Amino acid sequence: MPGESGRRGDGEDDTVAAPAAAGSGEDPYGPRLDDLMPWSVRPLRTGRAWVTAPDAASLRARWERLARAQDAERDRLFGPTRSRTPHTAVAALPGRTTGTARFAREPGPCPEPVRILHGPYDEQWLLPDHRLIDAARPELWRVADEHQLFLVEHGRIPQDTGPALSVTALLPDGHSPAGRPGRIRPLYRRPGGLEPNLAPGLLALLRARHGDAVSPESVLAWILAAARHSPAGCVVPLPADTARWTAGVELGRELLRLQLRGARGGERPRLPGGRRPYVRAAVPPAPPELSYDAEEQVLRIGTGRISPVDAGAWEFRVGGVRMLELWFERRTAVARAETDGLEAVRPSAWPQEWTSELLELITLLALLAELRPRQDALVPGAGIGVRELRAAGVLPVPAGARRPASVLGLQEEGPDGQFALL
Repeated sequence: MPGESGRRGDGEDDTVAAPAAAGSGEDPYGPRLDDLMPWSVRPLRTGRAWVTAPDAASLRARWERLARAQDAERDRLFGPTRSRTPHTAVAALPGRTTGTARFAREPGPCPEPVRILHGPYDEQWLLPDHRLIDAARPELWRVADEHQLFLVEHGRIPQDTGPALSVTALLPDGHSPAGRPGRIRPLYRRPGGLEPNLAPGLLALLRARHGDAVSPESVLAWILAAARHSPAGCVVPLPADTARWTAGVELGRELLRLQLRGARGGERPRLPGGRRPYVRAAVPPAPPELSYDAEEQVLRIGTGRISPVDAGAWEFRVGGVRMLELWFERRTAVARAETDGLEAVRPSAWPQEWTSELLELITLLALLAELRPRQDALVPGAGIGVRELRAAGVLPVPAGARRPASVLGLQEEGPDGQFALL
């Protein structure tokens, strides 16, 4: 896809550089993720931060305030950009039933907020109305169903020791805590778990090496466990030894299970009884800061206290940013800012559900931190290199594999009620 640059509504740079010589197979760092899972999508660019929130009730209240506003006040609250104003005509998001009349003329009822992954490990909510989102990436919505999984690349910074990827069953927005945002890679190119997003011939090559049990899901598990940052982008060494492959897939499946957080019938992340975090003192209505006492293993949220909290959870970073600090900042920064825009429509006091979500995030990060040494030690030994991938016809990747598949089973409403032809 052609290059694109812009700035997100939350201030994060949306510039994404295309990998050099994609598909050439000449990368000295080993096989690249961009060649193994060739179809990728840029992060969502909302254009206005108020369309996402940590709680769904705030989004409904923001919609109602915007829909009731008139003329200049509506424009001010909306936050027009070159891509979207209250007068922009756009098609509906695939699979959504929101109206396509211009917002200024007919807002319609508030769409039901949907759960998304806002950057690594932060589950939030989004108003799924295409009229409000600068670049919603409809191609992702077309393939998001109960079979789909999304790999999300993390922006890399120098000396970054955090994970290169995360995975989710939710629609991810691809926001990066620091550095340039990566790409979003669906596991399947079509709804219903059809047509794996793998380089043509890769699955056959891996089955010839490691047996017929190799599946798209096991390839994803290996990638999740073995992916590494490199100056050339995200690279994924492929082992020639079946024992190493099996060990890596097992580790990747555990990473997948944890990050899905109970989706697809799995169990939610859980620490053993003696290490399970509990609320020792209630979080106050407006906690001013977050801090950690390593000696006592206590996380302090204002006067609130949660313990025990493993140091691994507190120190867990992506792109050099502590995930717990970022999670807290996203829920409290607006309260400290002076604004009368739609972002100011938020809970008047810290909701109980945020405390529950924080406890789950602490658990998830602690368990992921425990697995990091196993990921770092996952050396493939003698590997399937770029030369062998070229000899097998896996590389170079055909241009068509990098483009979205045609999805003809969906009827999508175009601007002002017309129907789009896909």
